[in-house]
Amino acid sequence: MAHNFGKPVALAGLLDQRYTVRYPFSVTAEILELETGTRLGGVTSDLSVRGCFVRTTSLLEVRARVRLTLARKKQKVEILATIRRAAQTGMGLEFVDIDPVSNEILLSWIESLGKFG
Repeated sequence: MAHNFGKPVALAGLLDQRYTVRYPFSVTAEILELETGTRLGGVTSDLSVRGCFVRTTSLLEVRARVRLTLARKKQKVEILATIRRAAQTGMGLEFVDIDPVSNEILLSWIESLGKFG
């Protein structure tokens, strides 16, 4: 049996969110539902390398594909994501695809949260 100890979770092939550390993280979030064009605004409450939770007053359908934009100071991150969970307070999003520049910014945010969070 092959083990992947010491490798990042995504590389080890573990896709379940419980295998990634979630950090409290509050930034402005804009969500665009790709099929209908519905736009929602909200604020993140937590962040990991695999996804985030966005507090919103409206909800989208679970499994909807969205473009998520997170803004912090003068930095913006754009991510393709899927709605995995809808709750009374907002939605859990799983990240599906991210461009290299946005990924670098996202990882720098998470690294700073790990040091100071």
